[in-house]
Amino acid sequence: MITDMMTNFQLYQPASVEDALALLDRHDKDAWKLAGGNDSLDWFKDRIKRPKAVIDLTAIAGLKGIRQVAGGIEIGALTTLTEIERNSVIREKYGLLADAARKVASPQIRNAGTLGGNVAQDARCWYYRDGFPCYRAGGNICYADTPTGMNREHALFGANRCVAVSPSDTAPALMALDATMVIRNSVGQREVAAKDFFIGPSVDIKRMTILTPKDILTAVRIPEKWAGARFYFEKVADRQTWDFALVNVASAMLVKGGVIEQLGIACGGVECVPRHLKVVADIVKGEGQNEDTAKLAGQAAVRGAVPLNYNHFKVTLMQNLVTRAVRGG
Repeated sequence: MITDMMTNFQLYQPASVEDALALLDRHDKDAWKLAGGNDSLDWFKDRIKRPKAVIDLTAIAGLKGIRQVAGGIEIGALTTLTEIERNSVIREKYGLLADAARKVASPQIRNAGTLGGNVAQDARCWYYRDGFPCYRAGGNICYADTPTGMNREHALFGANRCVAVSPSDTAPALMALDATMVIRNSVGQREVAAKDFFIGPSVDIKRMTILTPKDILTAVRIPEKWAGARFYFEKVADRQTWDFALVNVASAMLVKGGVIEQLGIACGGVECVPRHLKVVADIVKGEGQNEDTAKLAGQAAVRGAVPLNYNHFKVTLMQNLVTRAVRGG
């Protein structure tokens, strides 16, 4: 039942990553990490999530900002989507991420929403969000994957009990750019490739990323190798603003003499994780950037798709988006 009334919790506002990690160690699974709050407050108001301790990370200055570092750039996880879409270095060298950030929700949400929050947000399946006891919520059924289930927005690939999809617009862009996610906990720091940061239901049905309750995503690093590449981002949604993607595509392409030397490409809205299209990249490598290559890429992208009752249209949509990405428009 939706009541728009949050349950009681203790609010903590640490000023350093070390303090935040100490709080997470103390409260463990009773804690909730708060960044921009767009996803979190929905959960709290609907009383589906009831943390006992909310750790507000927004006062930690070290988690914000865009910095040029050796071999690329580093973006603090609490950097807002508006900052990313407007940053001159990102727009000049890594325009794919700026384009993806610009397509998230509305200007008001982008002003508060963060890069870390956007990639770490939970599934948007309405059965799950409304408190139905589905597999992801600890139950024993997927309500969307039934003969009468509403599954127009759900997965084409990788379904394993749950058919919810990754809702992030920036995640496919980071995957295409070979980004690295920097994660800290009280034990130390580790770096994980974006393609390994997201996990599907076959790994852990209750999580969409490798982050544990005691982990903090502190930064995202993008390598210099894609600087100035040919970028393409397209998002198809029911509405042009605020809405989540039915399917999106992000690609970074290095082309020399009309020949594709390297391609990074991923789609969102088709699997629980952003779908890394390595097969497509392998097929087009060394081929001319032309209509024939683009059509072949689109066909390869949708091989193995298993549509549900109401999302068959996503197969053609995904194929067309990948074709346009490789063609360049």
